[in-house]
Amino acid sequence: MTSAELPAADAAAPDVDCYHCGLPIPAETQHYVRIEGRSRRMCCVGCEAVAQSIVDNGLVDYYRHRDAMPESRREAMPVELQELGLFDHPDFQKSFVRPVGEHEREAALILEGITCAACVWLNENHVARLPGVSAIEINYATRRARVRWDEQRIRLSDILAAIQAIGYRAYPYDAERSEQIANKERRSMLWRVFVAGFGMMQVMMYAFPVYVAGEGEMTWDIELLLRWASLLLTLPVVLYSAAPFFQRAWRDIRLRRLGMDVPVALGVGSAFLASLWATLTDGPEVYYDSVTMFVFFLLGGRYLEMLARQKAVRGVEELGKVLPSFAERLAGWPQSAASERVPTAQLAPGDIVRVRPGEVVPADGVVVEGVGEVNEALLTGESLPVAKRIGARLTGGSINVSSPLLLRVEQVGDATRLAAIRQLMERAASEKPKLATQSDKVAGYFIVTLLVLAGITGVGWYFFDSERALWVFVSVLVVACPCALSLATPTALTVATDALARMGVLVTRGHAIETLANANRFVFDKTGTLTHGRMSLERVLPLGAADEAAVLAMAAAIEQGSEHPVATGLREAAAGLELPLASEVEAETGQGMHGLIDGQTVFIGRPEYVSGATGLAMPSALEGFASEGGTVIALASRSGWLGLFRLADSVREEAGMLMRRLAGEQIPTSVLSGDAQPVVESVAGALGVQDARGGMSPQGKQQVIAVLQEDARAVVAMVGDGVNDAPVLAQAHVSVAMGGGTDLARNQADIVLLNENLASLGRGIDLSRKTLKIIRQNLWWSFTYNFTSVPLAMAGLVTPWMAGVGMAASSLLVVLNALRLQRVPRGRA
Repeated sequence: MTSAELPAADAAAPDVDCYHCGLPIPAETQHYVRIEGRSRRMCCVGCEAVAQSIVDNGLVDYYRHRDAMPESRREAMPVELQELGLFDHPDFQKSFVRPVGEHEREAALILEGITCAACVWLNENHVARLPGVSAIEINYATRRARVRWDEQRIRLSDILAAIQAIGYRAYPYDAERSEQIANKERRSMLWRVFVAGFGMMQVMMYAFPVYVAGEGEMTWDIELLLRWASLLLTLPVVLYSAAPFFQRAWRDIRLRRLGMDVPVALGVGSAFLASLWATLTDGPEVYYDSVTMFVFFLLGGRYLEMLARQKAVRGVEELGKVLPSFAERLAGWPQSAASERVPTAQLAPGDIVRVRPGEVVPADGVVVEGVGEVNEALLTGESLPVAKRIGARLTGGSINVSSPLLLRVEQVGDATRLAAIRQLMERAASEKPKLATQSDKVAGYFIVTLLVLAGITGVGWYFFDSERALWVFVSVLVVACPCALSLATPTALTVATDALARMGVLVTRGHAIETLANANRFVFDKTGTLTHGRMSLERVLPLGAADEAAVLAMAAAIEQGSEHPVATGLREAAAGLELPLASEVEAETGQGMHGLIDGQTVFIGRPEYVSGATGLAMPSALEGFASEGGTVIALASRSGWLGLFRLADSVREEAGMLMRRLAGEQIPTSVLSGDAQPVVESVAGALGVQDARGGMSPQGKQQVIAVLQEDARAVVAMVGDGVNDAPVLAQAHVSVAMGGGTDLARNQADIVLLNENLASLGRGIDLSRKTLKIIRQNLWWSFTYNFTSVPLAMAGLVTPWMAGVGMAASSLLVVLNALRLQRVPRGRA
C-alpha cells in the first residue's frame, strides 16, 4: 500500500506514530498495512511485516483489545504470533536472511543491550553452543551480528529466544530500526546522566557543610538530617541511573561470567550499602557524595563515548538508507509519457524510470534517454561528477546532478551493486580480526586479576586503617576496569573501515586493514589492474580462406558471454557485423574459450592453449605478429588456423606513481599476467618493475604466490581484476580486486577498489598503517593507565570519584583518538 493508493479519508489525517509499536514515524519512510478497512502507517519494514502477519493470520483482535502501546519491540509481538513462529516465516526472513547452503542460513541481526566486549563474548559463546548454530560473529562497535545455522536442526526464533534469555534482544537488521535503537539508547542514557547529575549536585550541597564545619559547630541532629536527605537524593541515582550496572553484573554472575560491569557494580553497591548502614546505625562516615559523583562521571563518559561510537559507525549505516522510498515509473514508454510514483521495492527489471536532477538513482540500469552527470561519491569515493549518456550504466544510490535521465532498470533488490557493497561491508563488520580477539582475551584476564587485587587490598587496608578500607577497595575496583582496553581496537577498525569506504576502498574481510598495513611484497595482475582493461583491436591477420570480417565475426560470436577485457574488445570491434550462431560455448579459465560454429569446434585464446587443444603446430606468422607488441589471441579449428588478433591496452596513469612509491619504500613488486612475455615486460618496464612474468595461468600465479610465502617474514598482497584471479587472490595474505572487474557479490577479495583507481590503494595503505599506529597508541594508553592507576589506588591516593573520572576519561580518550581516522588522506598514491 503506497501513499498514492490511500483513500482520501486516510490521506487527510496521516499517522504520526506507528500504529503497531507507537514509535515516531521517520518522515522519509512510507510503510502501510490495511487494518479493519483503514490503511495504517508503520515506522519500518519490520513493523509492516509483523502487522501484515497479524492481519493475514486473523489476529486483528490484538489491536482492538490492547490498552497500551508496547514498551519495546519484544512486546510489539503478541503471544499468538510468537507461537506461530513469525521469525521462522520465509516471507518475513527475505529482508535479512540469505541461504549459504542447502539447509544453512545466515541472518543479519542487530543486538540491543551490548555495552562492552564482555557482552559480545557472552553472546557469541552462548549462541555458539546451541545445536545447529555453525557460526556467530558480533561487531562491538556497530552492535551488528552475523549468525549462521542449520534450519533442519534449529529455528531462528530459538536463537533469538536464547539471546533474550541472557538479557539481550536481537532484531532483524535494517537501517531504520538501527537508527531507532540508537535514538532510544541516547535518550535513555541522557535521562540517566541527568538524574545522576542532579542528584550529585544536591548531595554535594548537603555534604559541603559537614566538610567545612569546625569541631562542635554542627550538632549531631543536623548532621543526621543531612545524611537522611543525602540518602533520599542518592536512591534515584543508585536505583535508576546505576541500575544497568547492577542488572548486567547480576546477569554475568548468574551465568558465571565476568564482565566490565561487575567491578563497577561492586564498587557502587558496596559504597552505598556502607553509607546506608552508617546512616541507620549512626556510623562514623557516609559516602553518598562519592557514590553520586562516581555514577555521574562514569555515565557522562559512557554517554560521550556512545555518541562518538555512533558517529563512527553512521557512515557505514548510510548505505542502508541511500535508496529513495519512491521512484517515478513511466508506463508505456516511448509511446506514452504517463508517469506514476511507486515504491522503489516494486520496481522490476525492464521498467523505465525518470530520475530528475537532485534525485537518487533508485536501481541499477542503463540510460535510454538524456545526457547528464551523476555523483557516485558514496559508492566509489570519487567526488567529481561522472558524465552519462545513452547506453551508459547507472548505479543505484548515485545522485543525478544535472539534467533528467531515463533509466531502464536491470537489477533490483539484492542483485544491485549497492546491495553487494552492503553485503561485503556487513561481512567485514562481522568478522573479528586477530587484534580484537587478543584484546578481548587480555581484558577478560584483567578483570579476574582486578577482582583479586581489589579483595587483597581491601583486606590489607582493613587491618591497616579500617576507616579507609572501603574507599580504597572501591577505588581499585573502578579505576582499573579495562573499558578502554576493550574499546581500543574495534572502534579504530570501525572508523577506518568507514573512512576507507568513503575514499572508494571497500574492506570486505576483518583482517584486511591489519594485513594491508603490514604487507611487504606486492604482486599485480596486468590486464584490468595496471592497465585500464579496455582492450582495443589493432590488427586482424587471417590465416585461412576466410577474410578479416568473417574471422572477427567468429571470434566475437564465441566471446559473447565472456566478461574478459579481450572478449569485450573483440565484440566492440565486431559491432555491425552479422555474427554466426555459436553453441556449446565453454571457457577454460585463464586460457580461452571454445564453441560450436557451423558444425565444427572453434577455439579462441592464447596461442599455446589453441595449439594444444587442436593439435596444430604454431603458425609461422605468429612470431613476427607478436613482435609488434600488444596481446595476441589466436583462432583455430581442428582443421587449421583461422586467424590472429592483436589487441592493445593503455597503462593506468596512477600506476606509475604507486610503483615509484613502493620502490621508494623498498617494497618488492612483481607483475604476473597471462599475456605474452614481451607484452608483460613492456608494461612492467614502463612502470619500473623488474620482476615481470608472462604466459601464466591462474594456477601458475597461485604457485608463484605460494613460493613467495615460503619466506616466513613475507606478507604478500595480490592486486588483480577479480575476473580470473580468484585462486591467486585467495592464496595471498591480503587480496585487492578492482571493483568493476566482476560481479561484486561473487568477489572473494579482502579489499575492493570501487573506483578502480590505484591511487586509492596507495591512500588505503597509508590509512591502514595509521590505523595500526592509533590502535597501538590506544593499547599503550590503556595499559599505561591501568598499570599506573592501580598501584596509586591500592596506596589510597585515588578516591572513588577520581576513579570514576579516570575510567570514563580513558574510555573517551581512545574513542576520540580513533575518530582522527575519519580525516581521509588525499592527493598521494
